[in-house]
Amino acid sequence: MLFEYHNVTSVMNSVKATLLYDGTSRTALKNVYVNYDGARIVSLTRDRPEGELIGEGVVTPAFIDGHSHIGLARSGEPSNEEEGNERMDSMLPLVNAIDSVYMDDFAFRESIEHGVLYSHVMPGSGNIIGGKTVLIRNFARDIQDAIVSQPGTKAALGYNPRSTTEWKGTRPTTRMGAMSIFRSELIKARKASVLLRKRKKTAEEIEPHQEALMDILSGKQTLMVHVHKEDDIVNLINLVKEFGFKAVINHAGDVHSKELWEKVKRAGMNVIYGPVDAFSYKVELKHERWQNVRFIAESGLKYCLMTDHPVVLQRNLFLQLRFFLRFGLSKEEAISLITGNAAEILGHRDIGRLARGCRSSFVVWNRDPFVLDAWPVTVIGEGRTLVG
Repeated sequence: MLFEYHNVTSVMNSVKATLLYDGTSRTALKNVYVNYDGARIVSLTRDRPEGELIGEGVVTPAFIDGHSHIGLARSGEPSNEEEGNERMDSMLPLVNAIDSVYMDDFAFRESIEHGVLYSHVMPGSGNIIGGKTVLIRNFARDIQDAIVSQPGTKAALGYNPRSTTEWKGTRPTTRMGAMSIFRSELIKARKASVLLRKRKKTAEEIEPHQEALMDILSGKQTLMVHVHKEDDIVNLINLVKEFGFKAVINHAGDVHSKELWEKVKRAGMNVIYGPVDAFSYKVELKHERWQNVRFIAESGLKYCLMTDHPVVLQRNLFLQLRFFLRFGLSKEEAISLITGNAAEILGHRDIGRLARGCRSSFVVWNRDPFVLDAWPVTVIGEGRTLVG
């Protein structure tokens, strides 16, 4: 059990779910009450408990965007003021995305109105290592209140790091150049770790930059790797084998075969997939098609979805699920791609699911959200009524 409740005396709030998707792939439930006391769910019951009934309808967990740049690239502001990439060098493990998030980005409000309450925000992909990522509450007033956790460090392979030669620092012009810089820095960090173990160096002698890379090698930090093409994904698999770090594949939009996903599955890696509804605006997406969804849908991998906001507006995260239904997923399985699966890949068990002890973050819809004329009538964020 994640949490215990002792002699709760305050009056609970409830919502009635005429149909409830709990964020897992299990069968949806009918006519149950979700009962919550503050920020946590206390119980799911068949009988209505005492207390205020906040809403009634079809209930889903709050949605989680697995990969976005919301708050960095901001709605209604000039593009030259967005802060997705720091350009001072190509290896920046100490950069932290939360330091550039503005919670007054109007896109947050639109996301909340569409049931998206959590965002995995990360630096852009112009650098080989772009910095630390952050999972935030979209409904927080400022960045101090927003932080849920820091799931990993952003990295990038493929076209993007070699497209930034005009930026400062050491920059690759080829994919092999990017791999060389990456490998060189990891080797240096590995050697520093050996010297520490042999007591030939003290912790105080290690530079902060190198210490951050050592955290990647030791598994303290998971790499969230921007990678689209099949051969670049194989490069990542090879790096993981060589150095033993933990990595999650991000994007993979150009994957157009089941064989590549079989290799990823053998490597034991998870995937944050998408965005599905984006325009294929560069050569490394020349095989990107909505039909590629079939290959990951049939792969047996653990994966979730992203918007890459503002590439796809975060408010439209749910709409991507239509393709997964077309290729055989049940509604319950599809919902889990933006709820339970996303939470698990990002290291959480208490969001993205509706169960006792989980955070009371959920959406009440006027009808089944898979119907075109459905919309959220009530949105609850950790016990607070945000819409309704």
